[in-house]
Amino acid sequence: MYAKTYGETVCGINGEEIIVEVDIASGLPGFDIVGLPDTAVKESRERVRAALKNSGLIFPMTRITVNLAPADLRKDGSSLDLPIAIGILTAAGSLMQEEAAGKIFVGELALDGSIRQVAGVLPMILYAKEHGWKEIYIPQGNASEGELVDGIDVYTPQNLSELVSHLKGQDRLTPLPKKQLSVEANCAYEVDFAEVRGQQVVKRALEIAAAGGHNVLMVGAPGSGKTMLARRLPTILPPMTEDEILEVTKIYSIAGLLNGKKQLVLERPFRSPHHTVSASALIGGGSIPRPGEVTLSHNGVLFLDELPEFSRATLEVLRQPLEDGVVTISRVQASLSFPARFIMVSAQNPCPCGFLGDKTHECRCKPNEIERYQRKISGPLLDRIDIQVAVPRLEYDDLKDRAAGESSAAIRKRVVKARDIQRKRFNGSGVHCNAQMNKKQLNAYCKLEPQAEAMLGKYFTALGLSARTHDRIIKVARTIADLADAETISAAHIAEAIQLRTSVQR
Repeated sequence: MYAKTYGETVCGINGEEIIVEVDIASGLPGFDIVGLPDTAVKESRERVRAALKNSGLIFPMTRITVNLAPADLRKDGSSLDLPIAIGILTAAGSLMQEEAAGKIFVGELALDGSIRQVAGVLPMILYAKEHGWKEIYIPQGNASEGELVDGIDVYTPQNLSELVSHLKGQDRLTPLPKKQLSVEANCAYEVDFAEVRGQQVVKRALEIAAAGGHNVLMVGAPGSGKTMLARRLPTILPPMTEDEILEVTKIYSIAGLLNGKKQLVLERPFRSPHHTVSASALIGGGSIPRPGEVTLSHNGVLFLDELPEFSRATLEVLRQPLEDGVVTISRVQASLSFPARFIMVSAQNPCPCGFLGDKTHECRCKPNEIERYQRKISGPLLDRIDIQVAVPRLEYDDLKDRAAGESSAAIRKRVVKARDIQRKRFNGSGVHCNAQMNKKQLNAYCKLEPQAEAMLGKYFTALGLSARTHDRIIKVARTIADLADAETISAAHIAEAIQLRTSVQR
């Protein structure tokens, strides 16, 4: 007997339809799975066999062959347990072919027949909806993801017996209700810029970075507040749109970082990997590529503390996503692209001991040690960091000042206003903020006043700036002008942009 059912797996950040073909033939008992299954898929033989028996269903003691098509696509994970089990029941005659037709099944089977939560369900549901499927069956543990997608009936059977009864029309299940996304709920943060004392220049730099999507490098002595400031950057970023919420939630679903309490990512991501992170963990990788930290930071912030402590090879892989906003990972089995639009905030000491240029502590580093330390960050990577600002040590008067600083909510209003200007400016172009402008857009939207042009030309020659640095200074100046609601870029805007780019001496 032959039967066909449908399941899904994850390919990149999207779902991929898998045709599960089951053939039951006479002969010695056997159970083979073909079609490039990984270890987790191969082990489904034992899970499916035990689940069927312990659910009171018949497992045929004959020759069973399961083919997972397309055969040239590598299948991984345990989400194909359920469609394999339904396919065996259909081929054995326990279910009619039409009872399983027109449906997609996703889930891992426990030995007692219950259906366990799996990663990547949201992109699978979105794929099924986009390709015209009307019903999909997922684990109860993924119910919150199923509630997010309208236009397709999502069912959450608790176990295999319950699912079979539903398919036979005996005990019908009710599809999940749909949840409305609330984009206002993602602004509740535990930290606030009102708690920051002093550091007005750095706070201004972070406001500009948030308004234009610019990358930031903060250089200062230990304890000057670099990490504290970086952790507050998400609090002044604009709330995510519904499309951004779904996109980030898809990524976290694939990475298995969603749980029962948090099935929807409402706040912009903030990722802070340790400096021992490998290049594969940062950029993504594996035999079947999985998203790394840069993709988990998509639409949010990637914070790299103690930047020179990262290996040079690890830092160099950041150059492509910082430039293109996407990561392409090629393997023998697949070549996949992951989104990686994020604001990179990095922090470092000025020297190995951390006290170079400090007024109260003497630097004991030798010149060659300082040079070696600073050379760990390559010129091409530094070129891609728009804002490079010094973070001075706080004075005692700043620390004892109890007056609350400007709140994140107040700063966010100015950032949102500037982003609204940019959204109208780039409407329909695929560009969302000034930092993403290409050369054509730079020429079209960044008109410099004559004094601003003269000032930029003077500093370009005097400081020996690169063409990339020239363009990035103009982008930052465009953001400063947007915050000031100015149509053209003035000399004051250029001067501030140059200061924010060149205040760190190397």
